[in-house]
Amino acid sequence: MERPLNCLNNLAENDWLIGYNSRKFNQIAQELYLELTQLSAYGILPKIILAEREPVRFLASFIAACAANCPVFLCNPDWVTQEWQQVFDLVKPDIIWGELPHSPTPPLPHSPTLSTQHGLNAPLPLTALIMIPTGGSSGQIKFAIHTWETLIASVQGFTEYFQLKQVNSFCVLPLYHVSGLMQFMRSFTTGGKLAILPFKAVETGKIFKIKQSEFLISLVPTQLQRLLQNPELTEWLTQFNTVLLGGAPAWNELLEKARFHRIRLAPTYGMTETASQIATLKPDDFLSGKISSGQILPHAKVTIRNQQGEILNSNQIGNITIQTQSLAKGYYPITRENQADFQVDDLGFLDEQGHLNIVGRNSDKIITGGENIYPVEIESAIQATQMVADICVIGIPDKHWGQALTAIYVPKKPNTSALKMQTLLKDKLSKFKIPKYWIPQQNLPRNSQGKINHQQLQQIAREFLQNRIT
Repeated sequence: MERPLNCLNNLAENDWLIGYNSRKFNQIAQELYLELTQLSAYGILPKIILAEREPVRFLASFIAACAANCPVFLCNPDWVTQEWQQVFDLVKPDIIWGELPHSPTPPLPHSPTLSTQHGLNAPLPLTALIMIPTGGSSGQIKFAIHTWETLIASVQGFTEYFQLKQVNSFCVLPLYHVSGLMQFMRSFTTGGKLAILPFKAVETGKIFKIKQSEFLISLVPTQLQRLLQNPELTEWLTQFNTVLLGGAPAWNELLEKARFHRIRLAPTYGMTETASQIATLKPDDFLSGKISSGQILPHAKVTIRNQQGEILNSNQIGNITIQTQSLAKGYYPITRENQADFQVDDLGFLDEQGHLNIVGRNSDKIITGGENIYPVEIESAIQATQMVADICVIGIPDKHWGQALTAIYVPKKPNTSALKMQTLLKDKLSKFKIPKYWIPQQNLPRNSQGKINHQQLQQIAREFLQNRIT
């Protein structure tokens, strides 16, 4: 397995960073590595917060920290003061790389050891740990604890699945997030090329001249939707070898539109805890009409279990349980040792071909009048009316029904009628699946990966109902 410094040396003479200076990357990484090794000579392994805004400096700093075996926390420089306070209280960093315009005064340097949960867990040394943020959309930031080895396991599973020796990536996603970081890791460790460009630049047509057929690009559904609204960018997207799609559920209308334009889409399923995807539908299967999250990658195993933990047969819906070499070691500062099974909140089934199909999140399940409802089905039906630009269905407390279905949506046109949408849905959904409340908004609270902030949606719904009452 190639270590960070070996990969760095292998790429020393290559012009592998498109749009940026590859030599500058190498120089910054070497300089920071030397600084950190000088500290380690004195027995100091500083905890590093990495929030560099400039891509080359972010990635070079990341490699330097990994090479020097220093624990590094990847952070979003745009977090607000409250979020930074959470991070400082949790991490107590020794070094901060990057400018944090919204941060409170950082705490004094401090070096605690990792704590453990009684019975189930064992301590990990604080060295060589890579902390990747997750859970920000819920208002509470957590860090999944990864290592170089867990990230490499993900890369190896990916390259084996797609039968690639080198991975050329076109990255428009945040590098501090697992979806952006793993694009870098695939290119950096396989000797491939990496193009980095903010998505806003792509939207305005400021794109690098590359041979797309040799590159993979990763998008979230809202990004794909926006690119498909522009004929030139749609044509540009059709030239890519593979367009990986993840981060949030994609709706049927979006998938059909991508298939109509012959975009080589590869819907994926994965999460921060598994170092990105553990299931992916290959583009040829997608273009042939298959709808699923695809087969399980070689480094992972998925079972579907009932509430008693028993493994279910094909096409039976249950809780998704994952075993993978790329699994995080816990959430900082709690570590887990030899965690065999990782049960996620998602419900799904494996079909006869071994393809993973996602039904919805267990925690998103809405119970109204004794009926179990999964928002994904209703959101897809509403998207199919082509009257909304964005949609999220939630349940709000109701004294008669337990929960009342509520659609919070962004209308495509100012005069969009909720009544007309309800009429169109009557032939598509059972009566109890048609939302009771319809709340139009100018935009929905989503993070950069397209994930909804459900706390904010509940607040929007509460204020809407209060205004109706008053």
